Amino acid sequence: MLILAPVAAAKPNIVVLMTDDQTLDSMSVMPQTQRLLGKKGTTFTRNFVNYSLCCPSRATLYTGQYAHNHGVLGNGPPVGGYTRLDTSNWLPLWLQAAGYRTMHVGKFLNGYGRLSSPTEVPPGFNDWHGTVDPTTYSFWNYTVNENGVLHTYGAANEPEFYSTDFFARRANELIAAAAPSDQPFFMSVAFLAPHAGQPVEPGDPAGQPTPAAAPRHVNAFSTVGLPRPPSFNEADMTDKPAAMQRRPLLTPERTAAIQESYQQRLESLLAVDEAVGSIVGGLDAAGELDDTLILFTSDNGFFHGEHRVPQGKILAYEPSIRLPLIMRGPGVPEDERQSQLVTNADLAPTILDAADAKAGRVQDGRSLFGLLDDPGVQWGRELLIEGGNNQGLTFTALRNYRWKYIEHRNGEVELYDLERDPDELTNVAADPALGLLRTAMATRLAALRVCAGGSCRAKPSLRLDAARRRCSFNAAVRGADARAIERVEFLVRRRPRRGARDAPASFRRLARDVKPRFRKRVRAAGVLPGRRFLMRARVRLGDGRSVTLDEKRRSCR
Repeated sequence: MLILAPVAAAKPNIVVLMTDDQTLDSMSVMPQTQRLLGKKGTTFTRNFVNYSLCCPSRATLYTGQYAHNHGVLGNGPPVGGYTRLDTSNWLPLWLQAAGYRTMHVGKFLNGYGRLSSPTEVPPGFNDWHGTVDPTTYSFWNYTVNENGVLHTYGAANEPEFYSTDFFARRANELIAAAAPSDQPFFMSVAFLAPHAGQPVEPGDPAGQPTPAAAPRHVNAFSTVGLPRPPSFNEADMTDKPAAMQRRPLLTPERTAAIQESYQQRLESLLAVDEAVGSIVGGLDAAGELDDTLILFTSDNGFFHGEHRVPQGKILAYEPSIRLPLIMRGPGVPEDERQSQLVTNADLAPTILDAADAKAGRVQDGRSLFGLLDDPGVQWGRELLIEGGNNQGLTFTALRNYRWKYIEHRNGEVELYDLERDPDELTNVAADPALGLLRTAMATRLAALRVCAGGSCRAKPSLRLDAARRRCSFNAAVRGADARAIERVEFLVRRRPRRGARDAPASFRRLARDVKPRFRKRVRAAGVLPGRRFLMRARVRLGDGRSVTLDEKRRSCR
């Protein structure tokens, strides 16, 4: 009898679509992206960037490492820029080693073509179509390195060569060329929008750089008002660091300029939204859509007057660090929203996981498929936020579900209760009642500041004890961090219904405890006699951390 060996599952194609300087709220003007990716995939509602600046953020995408580990700490020398990154050991090469054809279209790391030769093709790319600096920041009249040969497009501002549209066409050409092969492909498409860029157009506000919208979208949002959250033009900044206190109140004239810039940024995203639709359509036409993992995100956020910041990023406040992230493709549930804390350091591990590829660097993030496979899991980690200038880091911050703690190089400190103060209006670092919390967060931040790999994913020191007593269990959460526990829920995993083998297992809550010692006597409800099952404790700590603890047990017969 002939026994056939099992056929290995084909590796998915992987497409990363990245915008520049896009805020989370601006996703509201991208209906195609929400319909084709969000409704057909999973949206991560708490996604953050480690270093809110173009070059460090993109270096994290290609390495899976926080900025202090990959070493790109700015957009230019001496501590940043394209040539600062070691490209002899990075994601494109890892994917090539795993059998992938690798392709890039659009913007790349800052200084590419200026700090390096404009005809250089970065190692690890089979097809290279990257814009070279300084023309990267032009929506027309930009130069593209096409596999080592330079071509300039849109010198006469022809509408068809608007950069976003050109990138979408080129991406679809590469997809069509790669599709006939059995070789999986990786493609990154990096749009300039909604980043400011040339040309300066009539009516652009003075001192407030804007993007250029595609001609068909000009003035599409000319009647849209500027959002004014409580942090907009913040009245009282006396609790902020000195550099923030020195920021002047926004004048009506500056506010009008910010509004014009905001409107144009939204208009520039309309072409990106169409590009997403075009690329999804191109994958579908090539017969590749169902076999392609698509990730949509941005490199960093942006300010529109919050905390008196008229433009820019790099600060630790929410508008700067909170980004869109959507995934669609094999293994990704449809029309789901995940609220766990995730970071751009998770993107490379996720891509490697999908590609069954090996990293050549220690990974600071972790694959998001762990959350997709088990939506109720909480990893327990806190996120590291870093920022600075071209001389190095000037601040680091710790961000969890409730608290954000920021330390500046000059000794200034900030602490915000994000549940009670989501707009970060009141710095409570000097509150004596929060002294122990501040000390504990400072200790954990000090560890993250020098972390690498597993130490970047440190979780609370807790364990679940579930000792069986006849047909019930004495379940308790213990450990060095037990004193910080706020509440515990005890759950048991239920297997999927018959006929739903591909569905993730669900959990049933058995008990909830808010009293210290955090232990309950529970029965494994819904588990067949004598069967092994998973008991879970979902733990919320008063210091803003959340973690799930699992223990395998067997029910009584």
